[in-house]
Amino acid sequence: MASPMVEDSSFEEDQLASMSTDDIIRASRLLDNEIRILKEELQRTNLELDSFKEKIKENQEKIKLNKQLPYLVGNIVEAPLHPPSYKPGCYSQFLPQTCPYLQITFAVEVVQTWESAIRVGLQSPSILEMNPEDEAEEDGANIDLDSQRKGKCVVLKTSTRQTIFLPVVGLVDPDKLKPGDLVGVNKDSYLILDTLPSEYDSRVKAMEVDEKPTEDYNDIGGLEKQASFLYSDLDAFKIEQIQELVEAIVLPMTHAERFQKLGVRPPKGVLLYGPPGTGKTLMARACAAQTNATFLKLAGPQLVQMFIGDGAKLVRDAFLLAKEKSPCIIFIDEIDAIGTKRFDSEVSGDREVQRTMLELLNQLDGFSSDDRIKVIAATNRADILDPALMRSGRLDRKIEFPHPTEEARARILQIHSRKMNVHPDVNFEELARSTDDFNGAQLKAVCVEAGMLALRRDATEVNHEDFNEGIIQVQAKKKASLNYYA
Repeated sequence: MASPMVEDSSFEEDQLASMSTDDIIRASRLLDNEIRILKEELQRTNLELDSFKEKIKENQEKIKLNKQLPYLVGNIVEAPLHPPSYKPGCYSQFLPQTCPYLQITFAVEVVQTWESAIRVGLQSPSILEMNPEDEAEEDGANIDLDSQRKGKCVVLKTSTRQTIFLPVVGLVDPDKLKPGDLVGVNKDSYLILDTLPSEYDSRVKAMEVDEKPTEDYNDIGGLEKQASFLYSDLDAFKIEQIQELVEAIVLPMTHAERFQKLGVRPPKGVLLYGPPGTGKTLMARACAAQTNATFLKLAGPQLVQMFIGDGAKLVRDAFLLAKEKSPCIIFIDEIDAIGTKRFDSEVSGDREVQRTMLELLNQLDGFSSDDRIKVIAATNRADILDPALMRSGRLDRKIEFPHPTEEARARILQIHSRKMNVHPDVNFEELARSTDDFNGAQLKAVCVEAGMLALRRDATEVNHEDFNEGIIQVQAKKKASLNYYA
């Protein structure tokens, strides 16, 4: 079977054979004209392409020139707005005089409303549609092509206390702007060049833990309450304290649909209390590692500031940062520094601490509270905390961290020595019986001292005698501290 191309060529040959000489000449002239027209069209297209490339290059140079530092910091008042119908000739004094191509004039029929809106800072302006085709331009009138561009405009307030109306926004999509946003604007043209991050106190930004905690629940030992439980995506644990913390903090973030299905509102906060060195901070870090939430670590003494209102501002900014980075876990260590019971005092420092606590109460259970923010507080003195802080709705769940039992002490010693080269004859149960009233931190110190003793005698393994000597040294330090503070 012959191909279509062969059939077409044979058809054209038959057609040419049937044509006269004059017809062939006319057909060739028509083809020449078509070729000439196509060449002219190609040349014109190439010229337009070169012209567009030149314009793009010029615009890139202008953008690079406009983006030169320093910027002016502006605050968006209203955005995005549809510009009103306008005619050239009046009310250009409301626009920046330093940039002629931003001058815009307003129609007589809408100028009173728009003028009053501009004078009050456009707090609640009505959106006016731009219809330049409604009224024809008068003959001989000056036409400002820049001002007739269709688009959305914004109103911003600069750091020089000027309120500027921008019919041409700049390099930022106006639909992505909202009132209250910080933007960087050109100091001459006031064009918006970039959006800026929200303002935060540098002390608040330092509270954010950039690296995700690596601890897990296997690193925790010494919690004596036993209760076995299992979740679909969690390992089986045998510690009631971990279960209570997971139910209050982790599950509402990872399985919120379970609470919604039952109609149960999860706890807002958890209070971890107990003697020093029992693993309260370690538990909070392990809890944060189980979620993808942001982790903010605050210290109670850090919130006690010298200037009036500074501590409350730190609390307010911390919760504002947590809301923007939600879901978020806020860990407040040593909360008794600001959460003590209120009392009448004429000392200004005591009143400032109470104001900081009142701000914390408002953030925990106020009109602006957020269920995606969970608070974990830790203290050694739960007996001196204010009842308003301890009530349900703020720190709903209280979890005690007591001193470890003998079995728990053996487990803690095994956890802290699992990466050490330990002799097989080491009996952790016997060591646990020798460490009565030791907390988790002291048991860790025993393992460290045992390793240092093995290092001093140039041994390759840590034996049972090294652990016994480590216990003696830690007990001596403990007694010395007690005698010092007695």
